[in-house]
Amino acid sequence: MSLKSLVLTTSLLAGALVQMSHAQDLKGDAQAGEKKIAMCIGCHGIPGYQASFPEVHKVPMISGQGAKYIFNALQAYKSGERKHPTMRSIAQGLSDQDAADVAAYYEMHGKTTPAPEQLAPPPAVVAELLNKGGCAGCHGANFNKPLDPSYPKLAGQNADYLYVALKSYQDGAHTTWGRNNAIMGGMAKPLSKTEIKDIAAYLSSLPGSLVLRK
Repeated sequence: MSLKSLVLTTSLLAGALVQMSHAQDLKGDAQAGEKKIAMCIGCHGIPGYQASFPEVHKVPMISGQGAKYIFNALQAYKSGERKHPTMRSIAQGLSDQDAADVAAYYEMHGKTTPAPEQLAPPPAVVAELLNKGGCAGCHGANFNKPLDPSYPKLAGQNADYLYVALKSYQDGAHTTWGRNNAIMGGMAKPLSKTEIKDIAAYLSSLPGSLVLRK
């Protein structure tokens, strides 16, 4: 590598790190976020609303989801790490502060009744799959208390959305619906469609904090 190329690469990397640090330092304002969700409620605020891409499925419930996760998801759509034409268009129209405000708004509008601590065990085949994938190691107790706020809550999420999301991680390189995440890709790729459906159905059946809210 030439000195000129090395300097350019170093400058680009430094710039990316500064932008990442700035984004992580942003504090969302929920009241400001309420004024910025017009593009969100058209899908995420309609009971039973179904998207048709990449296949028919209910859009995810995002009220009650962690703000850091929502912010990171929007950034992933903006950067192309998550490939979805509609979501990328929406995310690209948001500044980092806009995304942080929207995320803060949705975080504070989940269910107020806490989920029970003890749940019935999952079917043996599902338990084996979840244990093999180490899913609770990130998504937390009863899949409703992520160990890090950048991970999503899964309990009670729409099953067909979870199914589509896992398939998107399986095909991370697909140009219009893939999700390019090495960790989730490694977890999802060995699963069959039946196994994905079983996991999604179980997670959807769990009580959690997520709720449909305008």
